[in-house]
Amino acid sequence: MEQAHTSFQVAAGRMLSVSNWHAYSGAGSAKFVLCNNQGEEVDVLAEEGFFISIDLPGPGPDAGDGVEWVLIEKLVSEGGAHTAEEYVLMTVRPAADPHKAAAEIAHFYTDESTSTFIVRRDGLVVSAGAHGRNETPNNEAVDLHDKIRNTAIALIARVGLSGGQWQKLVNGLIEFKETK
Repeated sequence: MEQAHTSFQVAAGRMLSVSNWHAYSGAGSAKFVLCNNQGEEVDVLAEEGFFISIDLPGPGPDAGDGVEWVLIEKLVSEGGAHTAEEYVLMTVRPAADPHKAAAEIAHFYTDESTSTFIVRRDGLVVSAGAHGRNETPNNEAVDLHDKIRNTAIALIARVGLSGGQWQKLVNGLIEFKETK
């Protein structure tokens, strides 16, 4: 049980180390940067109210000056070393670029969409997952370039091509081998 708890703690720490997600996901993945509520890059663990900028391969949205933005709206941790189950859960929601006064969502999904990341230990089993909800293309209050781009990326994601990005990330949260 102690080894499972230690493995859980390592994986949970990786999940909260957002700026390292690219390393955990491997080549060809998006680049994630944890930012404070002002949109400035920070080198700390994720917290509610912080932002994540996401630089997808290819052209980014005009609304975000080339990057997607999400807000960490929920961060929950339950359980411990001597409980049967423990987990850390983080829910993010598309957001406006925190550098800009405009309220235009800088993401290919609307702000009705959420993504939830979880690292969990159930007994001796440690697992990780990523779950999207209400994923709707952001093509209402954006310029023509972003309408076309956001609709195309949302359709690509809907047919399952974004699943590879999240699968690589959740596998990396559990299996990543540190190099010295």
